[in-house]
Amino acid sequence: MINERSGIDAPVLIMPGIGNSGPQHWQTLWEQRRPHWQRISQRDWDRPRCAEWVAALDAAIAGVTSPPVLIAHSMGCLIVAAWASRSSVPLQAAFLVAVPDPDSPNFPSAAQGFQPVPLNPLQFPSLVVTSTNDPFGSVAHAQRCAKAWGSEFVEIGSAGHINTESGHGDWPEGLRLLEWLLRSARPADRSR
Repeated sequence: MINERSGIDAPVLIMPGIGNSGPQHWQTLWEQRRPHWQRISQRDWDRPRCAEWVAALDAAIAGVTSPPVLIAHSMGCLIVAAWASRSSVPLQAAFLVAVPDPDSPNFPSAAQGFQPVPLNPLQFPSLVVTSTNDPFGSVAHAQRCAKAWGSEFVEIGSAGHINTESGHGDWPEGLRLLEWLLRSARPADRSR
């Protein structure tokens, strides 16, 4: 089990979406309990530029000593896919929650460079977690991404954008899904 003391036997990088996952967001709460986990920094959390955010992710991955686990929410998932389409650097796994659709009318107009969503197979184990009523992306969009990326797929019911506003503070169910992903991401599986 992932806990505050044992953590994960790999570097963990947290990739928030627009707004940097506020103080009560599950990403923030998980990070606070595990201070060795690292949040990726961005110059501007409110006006995301895909190329700039990908460069920040690339720098963070280059700064760790072994293949990391990425924990991405919302726009952070698109950044992971964009980064992976340009890089062959190995990852241990990627936990991709609430993948947004850049063609959705609710996609932030301040965001630039997110279309089209890269649909190349990911070269590392991954899990896409989605909700049936996410205002930023449909289940069908998340399923298309998961299938193209070669990701496992879990739909958790009516859970909004799986963030603070939808009642997902500490989100223990998400931590259990992350644990499942890490158990299934054995070294033999990393050649996918």
